[in-house]
Amino acid sequence: MKKPKEKWIRFRITTILVFFCLLAFVVAGRAFQLQVLKRDQLCKLAERQYKNKIPLVPKRGTIYSKGYEELAVTVEVDSVYAEPDEIEDPKFAAKRLAPILSVSRKKLEDHFSSSKSFVWLARKVSPSLIERVKSLDIQGIGFVKENRRFYPNAELASHVVGFSGIDGSGLGGIELAQDAQIKGKVEFVRAERDALGKRTLPKDFGFEDSLTGNSIVLTIDKTIQYTAEKELANAVKKSGAKGGTAIVMDPKTGEVLAMANYPQFNPNDLSSSPQIALKNKAIVDTYEPGSTFKVFLLAAALEEGVVKPGDKFNCENGSMEFAGKVIHDTHKHGTLTVREIMKVSSNIGSVKIAAKLGKERYHDYLTSFGFGSPTGIELKGEGSGILRSMKTWSKLELANISFGQGVSVTPLQLATAFSAIANGGYLMKPYLIKDILDKDGKVIKRNQPQIVKKIISGETASKVTEMLRDAVAEGGTGTAAALAGYDVAGKTGTSQKVSGGRGYAGNKHVASFIGFVPARSPELVVLVAIDEPEGIQYGGVVAAPAFKAIAESSLRYLNTPDKNGGEIPAGEAMKVAKAE
Repeated sequence: MKKPKEKWIRFRITTILVFFCLLAFVVAGRAFQLQVLKRDQLCKLAERQYKNKIPLVPKRGTIYSKGYEELAVTVEVDSVYAEPDEIEDPKFAAKRLAPILSVSRKKLEDHFSSSKSFVWLARKVSPSLIERVKSLDIQGIGFVKENRRFYPNAELASHVVGFSGIDGSGLGGIELAQDAQIKGKVEFVRAERDALGKRTLPKDFGFEDSLTGNSIVLTIDKTIQYTAEKELANAVKKSGAKGGTAIVMDPKTGEVLAMANYPQFNPNDLSSSPQIALKNKAIVDTYEPGSTFKVFLLAAALEEGVVKPGDKFNCENGSMEFAGKVIHDTHKHGTLTVREIMKVSSNIGSVKIAAKLGKERYHDYLTSFGFGSPTGIELKGEGSGILRSMKTWSKLELANISFGQGVSVTPLQLATAFSAIANGGYLMKPYLIKDILDKDGKVIKRNQPQIVKKIISGETASKVTEMLRDAVAEGGTGTAAALAGYDVAGKTGTSQKVSGGRGYAGNKHVASFIGFVPARSPELVVLVAIDEPEGIQYGGVVAAPAFKAIAESSLRYLNTPDKNGGEIPAGEAMKVAKAE
């Protein structure tokens, strides 16, 4: 029989052994949890404690014009940073740096006395500023190369090209719309912390290997764009207008050769321009097109066979009561043919043609011409305009829409629809991007002309063209758009702007002219819209001269033969596009 003391000793030994076995099991389990189950998570936490990445602006691809002239490039510039842990005397450093960096001493002292181990002081600054900072030779102040976006042509095509932010992301225009293509891979500087938690930066602080973004080749022709901007600015200033828009398109392909807005902005210095100047009015703003809309009524009525060019209508001597309202013409006219109605831009004649066509067919043609829907251009924020459902149209609304009231369009929509008249009846999708290139300059995507649909026959398009030539000839409303040596087909428009409430602002108008040249072998469609001109507000007086200047200069630049130099036969426009 064992003694009680011996039993107690064995019990204690057994208890201790069980305790240590359990403890070993717990330790082993915890080790398994930390080293196996949570290994990845803890590795990341550990790396976060002693390693850090400082992002740098990636290198964006170049944006070119149609002729491969650079419109947006990336240049290497210097930035200044501080390592507060390394700065021995924060107050002295702040005193020396404040006047150079144009930053308050208090703010710099706060930076230098903070617990942070890395602080940006000035990013993407001039070489002269960098030299001044370097001359101070302050320990803890360092420099690094970063990428900065630069626009060598300043305001030229700024609304199309757009701009980017300090972080390298696109914020407007093609820079924004194609950001995923243009933006390169984000680059980092790696930094590590020592045992005391201080961050140490490598001596060769700079970029890691990165992938440069793709480059974009636009359809914008630099010379035509410059001409459009110059003549638009002249027209706006001469008329005392609020602003304006000009668009030049190739009607055969849908390529946008110029897209200009006034006022402009300099993407290199955004702070110098008001926010409103950054808006691309050519695709965002909508307005009632006025008499330029009569062209599409005429095309629909001719295509449906409800009228012929020689059919006559009584234009009621300039005033007609219709659906309880009085419709007026600018000038008094008696009986006019359809051709004459277009030439003198009679509202009353247009209302009578619309009544014969009917709202169902008229609405169908307007939607076919693209009104009420965005064109799909490669830019953000495009407007759709307003084309109400045909079911809501009253007789009066049908009348108003026949001469361009009660409907709104963007300048690009109107230019695209007009191109369908110019090219023989094909609605083309407008586009701004010709090619996308990889970092080695190899084409990885090439856009081709796209036919959206066939709207009217070539015969109808030719008839409308001849009537639009009359509108620019002697006795028409657009004589100021006539060119020496070239036939012009075009239409004036003068529309009241909708007021903030209901109805129209009596003294605010949009004066416009849109046309194509040469009339029978169109190379260019040109739209000019002037917003709120003062004094004389007619499109034929305010906008037509700018159309003339843009068209004439562009045709000469393109070496387009004049009337004596040979023409492409009417109806052959789409064959040319397909051949290209």
